[in-house]
Amino acid sequence: MIHAPSIAWPKLKRDLIAILRGIKPQEAVDISHALADAGFEAIEIPLNSPEPFRSIEMVAKAMPPNVLVGAGTVLSPANVARLQTVGGRLMVSPNVDAEVIAAAAASGMVTLPGVFSPSEALAALKAGASGLKFFPANVLGPDGIKAISAILPKGTVIGAVGGVAEGDFAAYAGVGIRAFGLGSSIYRPGMNAADVAERARLTIRAYDAVYAGAA
Repeated sequence: MIHAPSIAWPKLKRDLIAILRGIKPQEAVDISHALADAGFEAIEIPLNSPEPFRSIEMVAKAMPPNVLVGAGTVLSPANVARLQTVGGRLMVSPNVDAEVIAAAAASGMVTLPGVFSPSEALAALKAGASGLKFFPANVLGPDGIKAISAILPKGTVIGAVGGVAEGDFAAYAGVGIRAFGLGSSIYRPGMNAADVAERARLTIRAYDAVYAGAA
């Protein structure tokens, strides 16, 4: 299997990724500022959004260094190369592709490939993934992810993505999960920066209420 040394998952105050699927370049910076001001430290712009690389470049330049900015729905090494040129530091994919993971790791990116099964999870880690995106999390549920996590190396970063919102944090916390990718509960096309700011603040409060004091 092709692999590169993995890039460690960064130390974030909150392991929350805002997924801005469908966002347009003209609104990307204002909405990203709203997220960062609320406390988000990771922003993902999926590549099936309008002009995604333009948005990523604008957001990466506008955000402070502590905010991890990158792309989702990354499907090829060519996508990774383009992502690097626009300053992306986070690579999220819907699947496990060893070449894509290796290319991103070699470019110094944090990588979060999508997995659903034990075989996919172990293959992603073997390829050098920084963490695992269990997707769709609402199908597996906390218990399903917990069952799979039992066979993963200790310390593996596990993110729940897909159909997850702030009301689900407590259930996932109960099985040791503290990383989440949040999409439509944070942003949907048509929402403005004020809308996103309100949703982001609510989400941060909910996260802190569940994970306050957790290591």
